[in-house]
Amino acid sequence: MSGDLLPWIYTLAWILAILFGLMLLVGAPFGEALSGFLTGAFGGRRMAYLMATLSRATLIVGMALSVMISFRAGLFNIGGEGQLVAGGFVSALVAILLPGPPLLVLAAAILAGMAAGALWALLAGMLYIYVGVPLLVGSLLLNFPIRYIASYLVAHPFRDVQSGMLQSHLVPDGTWLAYFPGVRLDVGILFIVATSIFAIAYSHTTLHGYRARLNGLSPDFARAVGLPVTRLTLQTLAMSGAIAGLVGAIAVFGIHHRYVDGMLVQPLYAWTGIIAVLLVGMIPVLVPFSGFFFAAIQTGAAGMERSAGVPKEIALVMQAVIILFVASRVSGAILSSQNRAKGGDDGS
Repeated sequence: MSGDLLPWIYTLAWILAILFGLMLLVGAPFGEALSGFLTGAFGGRRMAYLMATLSRATLIVGMALSVMISFRAGLFNIGGEGQLVAGGFVSALVAILLPGPPLLVLAAAILAGMAAGALWALLAGMLYIYVGVPLLVGSLLLNFPIRYIASYLVAHPFRDVQSGMLQSHLVPDGTWLAYFPGVRLDVGILFIVATSIFAIAYSHTTLHGYRARLNGLSPDFARAVGLPVTRLTLQTLAMSGAIAGLVGAIAVFGIHHRYVDGMLVQPLYAWTGIIAVLLVGMIPVLVPFSGFFFAAIQTGAAGMERSAGVPKEIALVMQAVIILFVASRVSGAILSSQNRAKGGDDGS
């Protein structure tokens, strides 16, 4: 157990040491910067900054769950950004164009966003299975066409010209996700809580989740025992994409109330979700905590800038340190696996 904790202790020590060094470099008092970080992440009047952290964590955790579903199945779907954009744009478009009672329109728009995310993930899966394009490459490349398609549509045929910005018209106000009483946090977080419970239960208690994990551990063995690997792959990717589409819809109806060009790309929700999943070794129950941790880093960094004049780009430096740690763990695991394989070949 202590051996498992040592890497995390080393990582925390490295993060604190680098953060302290950066404080010295910019000439900011460490205590004041730390206080600003904690206030910016968890404080504020009526817990306003904590609500901002939870709002950001909602989208990061959602994308992390999307990644976890596919990664645990050995499917390196890094096209979450494209699936997120597809879900957000389609859900906004459906809400704007579809007449009817607000709650019915909201439900239809969210389902349409999930379907769009699932279909975009399935496209990467079909390129992988039927054309031979590696999933890592295909899912990554598919991020770009959907981004530019959405940018074109929101800049021309569906643009709110009077706003003077590249954005769609507002969705009907009856479809906006309500705020919790007295705080600036919408009920979209409940969707992610429910998704987290579903993802944890799916991973640990369902036959499909077990088969997906088996495929992730050893695809050759999964084929050898007769698992329907092709169908399993497409179903898992569809599930992963649907969660990403849901996150896009939550951003539209809970935060922006319209689709704004770049609103789902520039904050790097999808990429931060990938880091959050890899940091905790794809353990389902830890993914929400990891996502919240990264959200706190980003909002806390803004607090440091306000109170101590420390550039908020320090948050990016901290994430880079974590990425290096994750990369070292992954490469170490690969080398260890290769060494065990070689040892087995030698008869040891």
